Amino acid sequence: MARSETRPVPQPTPETQHFWDGLAERRILIQHCTPCDRAYFPPRNHCPFCGGTAVEVVRASGAATLYSFVVSNHRVPGFARPNVVAVAALAEGPRLMTQIVDVAPDPANLTIDMPLEPVFEDLPEGPTLLHFRPAPNGAAR
Repeated sequence: MARSETRPVPQPTPETQHFWDGLAERRILIQHCTPCDRAYFPPRNHCPFCGGTAVEVVRASGAATLYSFVVSNHRVPGFARPNVVAVAALAEGPRLMTQIVDVAPDPANLTIDMPLEPVFEDLPEGPTLLHFRPAPNGAAR
């Protein structure tokens, strides 16, 4: 992916630090609410479903499916044109915004519910980013 010096870089916060630390170790860490037994993303100090504060950090499998996508041709500093902006649904339930990489950015190459696998990108000027790519042979790992 083409990068630019003006690209915005995510800034971890106390609530999201575990997520960024996990990505640096090639792990996807999400939060799980003990009372209602649901995983969620983005990180926060309370459950978005029941409001409970008994939450724990758990490791997601990395298996995901393509929930939604758009092929973007907008000029955005630090991003190649065109690129695929997507929502990936983790096997554990949460959905997250991401980029689909390692595939030509053409709707003919992407289908809703296709299996995805994680790709980790180390930014020299910031944290590791999480992207996804189509899983080989259509099987999520």
